[in-house]
Amino acid sequence: MTTGDFSQIPPTTLADVLGRDRVMDIGIRPLWMPVPRVAGPAFTVRCVPGDNLMLHAAIYRAQPGSVIVVESGDLDYALAGGNVCAVAHRRGVAAFVLDGLIRDLGEVREDGFPVFARGVIPIPGTKAKLGSIGEPVTCGGVTVRPGDIVVADEEGVVVVPGDRQESVLAAAQAKLAKESAETLDDWEESHRARIEITLAEHGFPG
Repeated sequence: MTTGDFSQIPPTTLADVLGRDRVMDIGIRPLWMPVPRVAGPAFTVRCVPGDNLMLHAAIYRAQPGSVIVVESGDLDYALAGGNVCAVAHRRGVAAFVLDGLIRDLGEVREDGFPVFARGVIPIPGTKAKLGSIGEPVTCGGVTVRPGDIVVADEEGVVVVPGDRQESVLAAAQAKLAKESAETLDDWEESHRARIEITLAEHGFPG
């Protein structure tokens, strides 16, 4: 199994398999569209609010294919700009998933580097304070551990626990296979029957 297998699985399917607690909140969103689906192991970073030193260090330490996931708790200063994103992209980082902000969005969009974050602000943070790299972080309300698989696209960001990769992938692939074998007519018939049964159980007139 490779993380590339997860790039074939929509976040919606993974969310159905995993549940709400593995899905980041709606504030963590793609900053440009249409964004490609990304999937890769989490490289976790914690930045001190107002400072981006550890993210800037991380782009030289993350392995190609990694998704750099940052906890910052800061909505006043940018964690990264165009050059940092461009270097990360050039070094093979798959994406940034940031509980924070960036700047130079036009440059980032033109370069085609996927960034999922809370938004954009033009002023950068300092580069002076140590946070951490390679420890569990909280991003978008989800605890992310190094090596968890992060899957993100326009539907949102889902985090697959690293120790459940195989079982989650198998369940997601089975769900997709079942759905692909079902026509819309089949789905509608089954769906309507379930809805009518539930309405009747609540005493709603047919």
